[in-house]
Amino acid sequence: MHPTRSTGAAALVAFATLLLFSAVPIDCFAQAREGTLHIGILSSGSREIRAPLDQALVNGLRDRGYVEGKNLIIERRYGVSKIKESADELAGMKLDAILTTCSPSTRTMKEATSSTPIVMAAVSDPVQQGLIASLAKPGKNITGTSSQAEDLLAKRLEQVASVLPKATTIAVLANARNPVHALGWRKLESAAEQMRIKLVKIEIGSAADLTAAFDTAMRAQAGALFVLPDDPLMMNLRSQMVELAARNRLPDFHWAREFVESGGLMSYGENLRSSYANAAAYMDKVKKGADPATLPVEQPTRFELVINMQAAAERGITIPQSMVLRADDLIK
Repeated sequence: MHPTRSTGAAALVAFATLLLFSAVPIDCFAQAREGTLHIGILSSGSREIRAPLDQALVNGLRDRGYVEGKNLIIERRYGVSKIKESADELAGMKLDAILTTCSPSTRTMKEATSSTPIVMAAVSDPVQQGLIASLAKPGKNITGTSSQAEDLLAKRLEQVASVLPKATTIAVLANARNPVHALGWRKLESAAEQMRIKLVKIEIGSAADLTAAFDTAMRAQAGALFVLPDDPLMMNLRSQMVELAARNRLPDFHWAREFVESGGLMSYGENLRSSYANAAAYMDKVKKGADPATLPVEQPTRFELVINMQAAAERGITIPQSMVLRADDLIK
């Protein structure tokens, strides 16, 4: 027996084993970090209101192998009050990509960074707004999905006329601080002139203006309320908005199904949840090395008509059978 030699050999084996197993976790952690998608969300809306859209993005990322809590980290920044500060904070984090959820948040994020990839979700006419160079080659660091809500304004106005053929005056709710609404208003005016419909533009800037806006609409003897699209304020106020519409028995027409699900009468437009899910594909491509400047911006190809039949009954409205048959979803 040679206790000294045996002890020395055992120590050598133990040391070698320690080196072997200590090296494995370090390498695994390095690979995990490399495979982790680290993104941000910048939204002017509240997280509670945007929860279904947030979940649509998470589901889209899961479909591509990214699971929150495993290999997906999301920095969420919601709320309009500190949107600039939130944009600056996200810009300083060296994220793989940042999702912007409307025109205002995209513009704010663009001002905060020219290097971090920005992925838009359902932004109205980003070319005319100067957010990107073109749909085919957006340029710089912005890509994603655009909205054609501004192109659907005339179609939506036709739907109002179909449901309410005697409504010659329509109240148009707009956000005074949203430049997209100024562009949309001009397009809507042109369509209304051809249809011989009188529009009454009512601007709001906060929740405090909403009740007065409905008082103005009723004094103008408006036969319907038409809400301009792509605006976080309108989305935030949708519950209060549809409640006031119901109280005043005023038929209300929107651009997104979320309003109708909250009790509004009718919506026509793209499915926002699909746009958010599609944003996940862009984030995956960027993570794998794609240049956002050369990733074409997608436009929606399918639009849905959603009608709340209960809201119609409460407002004393009879929806034409032809429109009921064309509806993609009826809420009863």
